[in-house]
Amino acid sequence: MKLLKQVVLLLAIMLAMAMPVSVYAAGEGNIDNGGGGMGAGTGTNFWSSHDEGVRVTVIRASDGAVASASIDLTNKHPTDIRVHFGKVSKTSYRNGAGLSARMGGYTFYNPAQSLPQIISTSRGGANLTAIKQYFTDEQVIRAIAGYVGMDFQTLTNGEYKLLLEPIAYVTFEGVRTAFTATEAAKYNQLRGGLLRKKMPSLSHKNLPLAMFLEISDLGYPAWSGSKTEKANDEDIIRALGLGIVRFNEVITPEVIEADYEYRVDTDVITAVTVSGGQSDPDNSVTVTFSILGRNYKVENVYYPEDGQQLVWVKWHTPSTEQHITISVTASGGSASVSRGTITANIVDLDDNPPPNPVADDRNDSYRKENAVMPVNPEKTQAAWSVWKAKWKEKWVWHSDWNWESEDHSASCEAGCTQSHGYWQDDGEYVDEGWWEFEEKHYSASLTADMHLVTDEKAPTTNGMVTKSGYGVNVSMSARASSSQTSATTAPQTAVSYFPEFYYETYWRLLERTRNGYSAVFEFKNNEYSTYYRRTHFTPVWMPDGEYRVYTYLLDCWTPDGMLSMNLSDAVQISGSLWDDWHIAPQNVG
Repeated sequence: MKLLKQVVLLLAIMLAMAMPVSVYAAGEGNIDNGGGGMGAGTGTNFWSSHDEGVRVTVIRASDGAVASASIDLTNKHPTDIRVHFGKVSKTSYRNGAGLSARMGGYTFYNPAQSLPQIISTSRGGANLTAIKQYFTDEQVIRAIAGYVGMDFQTLTNGEYKLLLEPIAYVTFEGVRTAFTATEAAKYNQLRGGLLRKKMPSLSHKNLPLAMFLEISDLGYPAWSGSKTEKANDEDIIRALGLGIVRFNEVITPEVIEADYEYRVDTDVITAVTVSGGQSDPDNSVTVTFSILGRNYKVENVYYPEDGQQLVWVKWHTPSTEQHITISVTASGGSASVSRGTITANIVDLDDNPPPNPVADDRNDSYRKENAVMPVNPEKTQAAWSVWKAKWKEKWVWHSDWNWESEDHSASCEAGCTQSHGYWQDDGEYVDEGWWEFEEKHYSASLTADMHLVTDEKAPTTNGMVTKSGYGVNVSMSARASSSQTSATTAPQTAVSYFPEFYYETYWRLLERTRNGYSAVFEFKNNEYSTYYRRTHFTPVWMPDGEYRVYTYLLDCWTPDGMLSMNLSDAVQISGSLWDDWHIAPQNVG
């Protein structure tokens, strides 16, 4: 079997002991390990060792975009899977894809070369060398290329990477279910911590620790946390349950990591998860966020035994760019927070507007086909919940018997020494009730419409057709709907990018001309416009055809993260403003 040249495996995989499998491979491993020990299951909640697979997705190395449909590889025949979440990659979830359960119809591939063990158990660990060799083997890569519909040479030319995610096939609440580590964490959040309560060793330890990165890549951080303890949902979603294979030593530039990126002068929401013990009105939890010298306290945080609660604070970012650290603590009972330190980059987007175009501008090297609109993370739906505690009364009689003495009666003989009286129960009812918990669910959504129109000051505009060199205007209507408006911000930011700059280099931060949950955004007044209009001038050299402006709408914050949308609209260019100039000879004589 041939070696796959210049392949580097960026995997970090939870492994302990197993018999190594001999395969031929090339490359070096970026690997760490951890986990082990499964605990005992129940009749309706259990996982069997080797009941596993791996999800594979092709990722473009230059920008981290998903470049193929995801496929699931397994040695099993899990045709009995009743519930799964489709073929969604960790990158797609990071970019805003929602978790959507599907009933039946689960598809998979059984590769000709069997997969090595992926998830370790107390009976034996997966073998690091075997997994490394398997996913860098030429025949395996050729098979993957065939599954996803790519040419082998194209897949391995250095422009793409493979994103690997371990999959577990489990029985949860009596139903056969398939999920990746990321999906398990997201599902656990939706179920209020139930999955972690029922199957903690698998869902929050051995499955997510089956693969993680030792070196940051594709915007995912290296894992530096515990390799033997259960992880929380946020850490799993952010950094666990993934491996990366790259080819030809093409290395994506490392992104400076921060937990959040906020814009300056913006209302934002920062959230953590609190758990540990039970929190009720008798023993309540308080969470404190320390941000820029100010403490924000969230009191009366409640959740049931072994449950968890999302806790958040809404605050306003400073007006200048900076990197900040947020400290989060929990007090009361045995509570702890999912993340005690949060880092955030505060950025200013209003610092790179396009330069002033002039009539004799030229750009002979411009290639319209190279102007590809970006696809930024998009999320239009959010969901979260809050536990409410209610006392369940149970009144129980507690007896307190006492002797009530009485005087001698007339019937007593002289010198009677007998004690006279009766027993009386002076007890009382005592409430021996308990706290019951009800989970109240909330949601938010974001919708928007963008309209690009030709500037009415252009003398020869005809509807949606204009000449290059004239201006265009944008109007965007955005609406945020929420069942808990106190925990949802209005959409606050919109940024437009233009094809003449290949949708990069320069951009315009739109002005919010109507505030609130039904907001309107337009171009800012252009200082180069004779009439100081809200316009963007197309370059006079722009070729005929579609002129499409891309706008990213963002900063609609919820406890479940930021809602955002990718939008675009276009006008048609036909001719240039020079066509409207006419020079006539001077009439003399």
